[in-house]
Amino acid sequence: MQKGQIIKALAGFYYVESNGQVYQCKARGKFRKDALKPLVGDYCEFSIENETEGYILRLLPRQNSLIRPPICNVDQALLVFSAKEPDMNLLLLDRFLILIEHLQIQPVICISKMDLVDESHIHSLMKPYEEAGYHVIYVSSKEKQGIEEVKKIFKDRITVITGQSGVGKSSLLNALDIHLQIDTNEISKALGRGKHTTRHVELIAMYDGYVADTPGFSSLELKIEPTELAQSYHDFAKLSKQCKFRGCLHESEPHCAVKEAVENGEIAASRYEHYLTFLKESKLLKEKKYG
Repeated sequence: MQKGQIIKALAGFYYVESNGQVYQCKARGKFRKDALKPLVGDYCEFSIENETEGYILRLLPRQNSLIRPPICNVDQALLVFSAKEPDMNLLLLDRFLILIEHLQIQPVICISKMDLVDESHIHSLMKPYEEAGYHVIYVSSKEKQGIEEVKKIFKDRITVITGQSGVGKSSLLNALDIHLQIDTNEISKALGRGKHTTRHVELIAMYDGYVADTPGFSSLELKIEPTELAQSYHDFAKLSKQCKFRGCLHESEPHCAVKEAVENGEIAASRYEHYLTFLKESKLLKEKKYG
């Protein structure tokens, strides 16, 4: 029995990488019986039947998992946002960050199209995020700015690349020489056809790490409990240990370390306002769920 990682799933087969070799594996029937489906990214124990084929026997515990795309054990997400065309949307950025960090995935913020703007303005917008400890990379695919810095983040990690449409993901991927599948949903819309294209998820070996060959997150709904939401941002979670009340939502509670940090300028007021927007949304979803 050997240990490996599933790097591709297609037509009922799972391709497991172990010690530099890839084995085409089937999953044992017990997975269907247990209603447990192997995912790309899963670490597993498998048996080798011959030189290239085997059977997955057991899945090892997951660090995290995503529904769309169906992938697990993701280490980081490269969040691509454009400096212009479309303009920077900080509310959407904060929504991405709270979802990503809730899943225990390390976010890396990539600001594209820097050749179209006054750099000092964008740097001032991103200053609160850098001060909060986020890794921000400024990129121009056209002028090859920041491309080498982006390449370095892939080492020893599984990375998903995501961001709203029109932000320059395709140009960035081309500049990085990463050839990923185009979102077939977008193709279907463009051609006015149904979604007939076969979809699969695959990890592509890239710059000493893996990049998920799949579109980014198709749902940005905050299906997170309010108490979990309050802990999702890494800096909020760190400060919440100093809050007077356990389970503090950083809203109206007295002696709240997060609110004090906002008042002291340690947390940007805009980020806190966005958090309150998400908290309200989370509470409404909880009310609908439990009536």
